[in-house]
Amino acid sequence: MENNTEKEFESFSEFYPYYLSEHGDRLNRRLHFVGLLCALSILVIVIITKKWALLILLPVFGYGPAWIGHYFIEKNKPATFKYPFYSIMGDIVMFKDILTGKIKL
Repeated sequence: MENNTEKEFESFSEFYPYYLSEHGDRLNRRLHFVGLLCALSILVIVIITKKWALLILLPVFGYGPAWIGHYFIEKNKPATFKYPFYSIMGDIVMFKDILTGKIKL
């Protein structure tokens, strides 16, 4: 059986089921949701206030809660390190799926 962590995904639609499998715990999904919500809020504040230095907070508040979820709850390595673009897309799609009720929070 192939280990998905070593697999090279050819598309986001191929990657997303793997992404969801790495986010099986509801508390981890909640941390991801809160992290992305914080990052989006910071981005809006930066755009409104034009205080560009606040952009430094994006990775802290965006990834911080998510990485806590991976290291202490799921006990796995965030896919961000190997698949950065697909992972960001996964965060956004999972956020949307939570908002629409497709994934339970």
